[in-house]
Amino acid sequence: MANALQEQLLKAGLASKQKGRDVKTQQRRDKKAKVDDGSAALKLEIAEKKRIQAEKDKALNEARFAEAAEKGQVKGLINEFTRFAIKLPTNAELKFNFTLDNKILSVYITESIQRDLLNGTLGIVRYEDKSYLVPHKLAERVNLLVPEWCGYLWDKSAIDSVEQVSGADDPYADYAIPDDLMW
Repeated sequence: MANALQEQLLKAGLASKQKGRDVKTQQRRDKKAKVDDGSAALKLEIAEKKRIQAEKDKALNEARFAEAAEKGQVKGLINEFTRFAIKLPTNAELKFNFTLDNKILSVYITESIQRDLLNGTLGIVRYEDKSYLVPHKLAERVNLLVPEWCGYLWDKSAIDSVEQVSGADDPYADYAIPDDLMW
């Protein structure tokens, strides 16, 4: 005697077998939807860990900046990258985009400067809303002391990892790229 009411409704002609199956299916779906698989708690735990790590990183950066400021390294670094900065050309036509603090910024450069940026001989430092083209070693030092000032820094390890991934599973490896295509 599974469900006496359902059987009575079927005999009386007030419900059909299909309607009974639909109700059972809906009840099963509702029951599954109510079951907590723990994913919400896991997501909250991961978000909390990320927040704590971000706070630790921020505190570490602030401590590193304060220590460097005490030693006068930051002022010396500012003087150094303003002195060794390569002047941005006024008649440049190429727009070079870089990201800083989740913002896309751009500078207009020549082809030779673009080649130097992409080869890793130059970097971009952004200080007080002004971009400076500096030698790579100086950009690395700025990145170590004050990472929020470093706008573009060529990273060989990142390029190597991209080449390994793209070479292995590239579905378009057999297709030629046109010469006039600019990225």
